[in-house]
Amino acid sequence: MKTRAAVLYASEYPTPFAQSQPFHVEDVEVIPPGHGEVLVEMVGAGLCHSDLSVFDGSRPRAVPMIVGHEASGIVRDVGPGVHDFQPDDHVVFSFVPVCGHCVPCATGRPALCENGAKANLAGTLLGGDVHFKTTSGQQIYHHLGVSAFSHHTVAAQESLVKIDPSMPLEKAALFGCALITGVGAVMNTARVEPGAAVAVFGIGGVGLSIIMGAKLVGAFPIIAVDLLDRKLGLARQLGATHTINAAQTDPVQAIKDFTAGGAHYAFESVGNERVLAQAYAATRRGGTTLTVGLPGPKNQLSIPALSLTAEERTIKGSFMGTAVPRRDIPRLIQLYQAGLLPIDLLITRTIALEEINPAFDALAQGDAERQIIHFDH
Repeated sequence: MKTRAAVLYASEYPTPFAQSQPFHVEDVEVIPPGHGEVLVEMVGAGLCHSDLSVFDGSRPRAVPMIVGHEASGIVRDVGPGVHDFQPDDHVVFSFVPVCGHCVPCATGRPALCENGAKANLAGTLLGGDVHFKTTSGQQIYHHLGVSAFSHHTVAAQESLVKIDPSMPLEKAALFGCALITGVGAVMNTARVEPGAAVAVFGIGGVGLSIIMGAKLVGAFPIIAVDLLDRKLGLARQLGATHTINAAQTDPVQAIKDFTAGGAHYAFESVGNERVLAQAYAATRRGGTTLTVGLPGPKNQLSIPALSLTAEERTIKGSFMGTAVPRRDIPRLIQLYQAGLLPIDLLITRTIALEEINPAFDALAQGDAERQIIHFDH
């Protein structure tokens, strides 16, 4: 079958993207689902900084590729061997397919699935298949088993989570990345206690989700750090008790002043090793610094080595919120439905697929938290 998709043919494009046009919106061929695979019609797809890193040169992948990893949709067809899904099911995508039998999966850490990571790096589905072609027959790779910037996609059943059909599907896309990564980092990775002091460096979609998670578990104070007052204002709406514009104030000293010594938990969600070093410096003795952002693969972090021992400090990485997708995505949706996760404030605007290039300019410039591509269905 044919479908409409935004195809990336190269991995490095200069800004503004409205002029360089990284994405070519065109018709592509979709090969029907094979064993254990599912055809999904997209309803919503979020634009994330992790997508931006695929084509701005910081984390290139195999091309041509259909990018996008934060998405929701409706099952339209299933291949043989699919037992958990049927047509008309509403689903959210997990950007790590969970094989269920590698060492991380078997020990309760499916976000680190080894087979899923290999497939994602290769640009294939979990079973090794590729289901997109150009109309001239050229193979098009998958992005993280999702390829959200396509009206239809084929995914491994291990990349899907069935959700409550009463949840608005457009908004449900956010639970596949921003929410599971940010709230998961608070609840699963850090296990923040009520009353613990939390600092969040970087107030994008994930940083705001960390703030929502910190409020949910009863952290205090919750300190948001960014360079843009607009983002800091939104952080206050979502639960931050203090805000710091790092362009005007030294955030490390300010956090130490607010907390009488430093944050119990300091989160870095920028993907910048210098910001991570600031977050570490703002963490109190015995505290934990968590990095959620994805810096360039060659970037190095420098910290005082003695502090790890003498101050019993901890640095932890958090990938996909240390999540178990089929457990955590439905649970987070229930919290949203109960009014405890005000995710509507994350959505800056809804766009059409044809608006994808200028929309990434807005993301790169800090003018948007989450923009959602709405696919007609």
